Amino acid sequence: MMKNAADFYFSLLQGFILSLDDSSQECKLRYIQNFKWTDTLQGQVPSAQQDAVFELVSMGFNVALWYTKYASRLAGKEDITEDEAKDVHRSLKIAAGIFKHLKESHIPKLITPVEKGRDLEARLTESYIIQCQAEAQEVTIARAIELKHNPGLIAALAYETANFYQKADQTLSSLDPTYAGKWRKYLNLKSCFYMAYAYCYHGQTLLASDKCGEAIRSLQESEKFFTKAEALCKEYGETKGPGTTAKPSGHLFFRKLGSLIKNTLEKCQRENGFIYFQKVPAEAPQLELKANYGLVEPVPFEFPALNTHWTPETVAAFDLTKRPKEDTAKPKPDEEVKPLKEPNIKPQKDSGCQIS
Repeated sequence: MMKNAADFYFSLLQGFILSLDDSSQECKLRYIQNFKWTDTLQGQVPSAQQDAVFELVSMGFNVALWYTKYASRLAGKEDITEDEAKDVHRSLKIAAGIFKHLKESHIPKLITPVEKGRDLEARLTESYIIQCQAEAQEVTIARAIELKHNPGLIAALAYETANFYQKADQTLSSLDPTYAGKWRKYLNLKSCFYMAYAYCYHGQTLLASDKCGEAIRSLQESEKFFTKAEALCKEYGETKGPGTTAKPSGHLFFRKLGSLIKNTLEKCQRENGFIYFQKVPAEAPQLELKANYGLVEPVPFEFPALNTHWTPETVAAFDLTKRPKEDTAKPKPDEEVKPLKEPNIKPQKDSGCQIS
């Protein structure tokens, strides 16, 4: 129902942007109305542009956010089913696809450049794309662990996911920490968490290859990253900033890893003491892991075609001389938009995900 409503609105908006004769000339209605939107990081003071493209991309951005919220709600259920897990995975890939399409195809068409730190700015949209991919990949990892897939595959997926989170953090590094600092703490802790996973399962792979000394060193590195992730969880909880605060350290998936590292390391140390007698290297093994399966790509997205209600007669019916003269592209400095009351779509329990 949400998709149908959004598609209908998008198809209507296209009539304010596209020429009816499919020419490259823009529609004369594009600048008829001033549109205002608030942002995820900038509070309730809106940004505004007198441009229908701004409305199109802002609405598209919020539809993508809806998919992340829907995924977060499903992921937070007490007993998530296999079909629901697939829905979480699919929703995050769709969201990534929408963000990617907006960034590459429509935001560059805005006449007025996007203000720094606003949702439509390149650094933020890129971070949203990467984080959606990373969180979708988390579902893949959980599934691979549940089905007891090859530890080498799990290690590679975890390593790729850690790199996703690190890349998203680096993308935000030049933003003002006042509003991006909390987000970056989250990305940092998730990167450390999945590096811990990667080293843990890589250690299992090394043990299976009779490289017990290297396996111990890999598990020690895993333990180090897990301890760092725990510390970052505390820092993240204490950092002020926009958005809700997830509690990944209390999540079962997080707690299980701590036990897995401890038990696997103890097993490796026992085996080395009884069977292998191998020296433990001083340096941690270099992870050069590449997953051949399970990597997430954004689902391609396109806005729907121009609504059939748009005809030459419809366009001609608009009298551009009668548009409100007081429309301005800039909101008043102290103007705030009160948030709309939303239906309760919060997860029943913390999912460990932060994007929504």
